[in-house]
Amino acid sequence: MKISSELKDFEQRIGHEFADPALLTEAVTHASMSSPTRGDNQRLEFLGDRVLGLAMAQALLEADTDAAEGKLAPRFNALVRKETCADVAREIDVGAVLRLGRSEMLSGGRRKEALLGDAMEAVIAAVYLDAGFDVAQAMVIRLWGKRIKDVDADARDAKTAMQEWAQAQGLQPPRYVEVHREGPDHAPVFTIAAKLTNGASAQATAKSKRQAEQAAAAALLAQMEKTQ
Repeated sequence: MKISSELKDFEQRIGHEFADPALLTEAVTHASMSSPTRGDNQRLEFLGDRVLGLAMAQALLEADTDAAEGKLAPRFNALVRKETCADVAREIDVGAVLRLGRSEMLSGGRRKEALLGDAMEAVIAAVYLDAGFDVAQAMVIRLWGKRIKDVDADARDAKTAMQEWAQAQGLQPPRYVEVHREGPDHAPVFTIAAKLTNGASAQATAKSKRQAEQAAAAALLAQMEKTQ
């Protein structure tokens, strides 16, 4: 099976040339493009989530042989959550090769975090089925890169802390509003505002919505604690 030049370029970005290109085609095919004769990436996404989990669990154990489960669990969760998968997907421009139905195309599907995260997991599964776990794990470690080393900082959840603070004060949880977005689809920059019902707010800018929300939450929490 021949694949398009765009998918050939994508193989270069992920560092794997498929023996069975049909797996890659399936991995980037959204449910909005499925038909009785054309599959989509939902089953691969299911498998990829498990492959990613095992690859990352093993990587964390090898990276810190002394860490207790209580430290490993939040690191693991930070690395495998959908937002992180979407961040990686943007870096390798998964959106450029997604096969979408017209409705998803018109609604900005190539930029949607959920679609990107799902497709990233499907690509991981496709590599696993094509070449085995070791190759899939090596790709995951390469693409996740410094996130694995820096995961302690990422695992500290400012949004949870902000929500707990708000509840303790009798306030509703903060809202997170996208104020601005710039840059190309594969390298966007988001500005997010965290807003409380008492009128307090804080903004932050980062290369992913999740990072911007966390930074905005941390800024708002610091602001609120200073006023107490």
